[in-house]
Amino acid sequence: MDFNDSPEEAAFRAEVREWLDKNAEKKTDTNTNWRAGLDDAEAMAKAKAWQAKRADARFAQITWPEEWGGRGGTPIQTVIYGQEESQYLAPRGYFEIGLGMCIPTMMAYATPEQNARFVQPALRGEEIWCQLFSEPSAGSDVAGLRTKAVRDGDDWVINGQKVWTSGAHYSDFGILLTRTNPDVPKHKGLTMFFLDMKSPGVECRPIKQMSGDANFNEVFFTDVRIPDSQRLSDEGNGWKVALTTLMNERLAVGDASGPDIEELMELARNTESETGGPVIKDMDVRQKIADWYVQGQGLKYTKFRTLTALSKGQTPGPEASISKVVSAPRLQDLTSFALDLMDQSGVQMDRELTGENMQFMASNFWAPGLRIAGGTDEILRNIIAERVLGLPGDVRVDKDVAYKDLPKGTS
Repeated sequence: MDFNDSPEEAAFRAEVREWLDKNAEKKTDTNTNWRAGLDDAEAMAKAKAWQAKRADARFAQITWPEEWGGRGGTPIQTVIYGQEESQYLAPRGYFEIGLGMCIPTMMAYATPEQNARFVQPALRGEEIWCQLFSEPSAGSDVAGLRTKAVRDGDDWVINGQKVWTSGAHYSDFGILLTRTNPDVPKHKGLTMFFLDMKSPGVECRPIKQMSGDANFNEVFFTDVRIPDSQRLSDEGNGWKVALTTLMNERLAVGDASGPDIEELMELARNTESETGGPVIKDMDVRQKIADWYVQGQGLKYTKFRTLTALSKGQTPGPEASISKVVSAPRLQDLTSFALDLMDQSGVQMDRELTGENMQFMASNFWAPGLRIAGGTDEILRNIIAERVLGLPGDVRVDKDVAYKDLPKGTS
């Protein structure tokens, strides 16, 4: 494991820092949220302008080929750029799904003409994409989905429902996984399409989250017509296409971000205990902080292993799943403990009343979703058990059963 930049990596890091210094505002202790004071329309406009600026400098997708607006760079350069940009007020949050999952799938399976039409506008932030996979009855078991696509001449007619679709309400396009053949096992009867999210029959309903945000959506399809020219790969080959998307999702959805040990210790130093003095002096509090610190160090060095593999041009293995399966529950536990320390003031999410401590409540609301997004805890534990530890795989009694013959609920 090598903790230092190579000469080439150091030179690239210096280039990134120089560009960011000229084009972005550095974060400070009192200025950490680029959305502060902006409404949704202003935030979107600011993010699109920043995305276009990154694309012009070829920092938007560093590993993409130069002909598609990238640099033909390495994954470690992408990591370096992300590390440096995280120190600046860089507008993000709208394009990661499209550029991290959807467009790479398009580049692998769409026609050259389609990629010429869609890749650049997505890269520059002019068009936003979403991923239409999960359903009420098919979350972790994506292959159990029910949304149907029926051939009608040169078109396909789509009926069904998706759920937890991030950003669908502001997306221009999406990739859509459907069932086209119920007479074969569930993994074999799927077909992938891409579609215009403004197509007749597409309805997005934002889901109000307990944090007050509404980033996820239910998406309903009622007799939506998609031309066969928008099918990605062969009919029935949707699971293979979906694996391309899911593989990129594992890379795009990283470990949980939010308040960590430094913020928790600052809170503990400034919170009075019932017996007098700061709670940081309480041995139980110190023990919990120490446990989370040790976990944090384990995550840090696990990520260093991944970075070392990327730096050597290697592909990180399934052990990369460890980061997310540890960091998301850790964030949930850590922020829950912080709220207990804050007592009644912990319920406040008004920055003017609680200052930066409001991040504990905001992150605590968000943390449970992180245990689902990009693979649930259970799925990731299976990956680690089977592909890292070599344990026997789960028994799959439905492996060779036609989808139409599988037991289903009545919803």
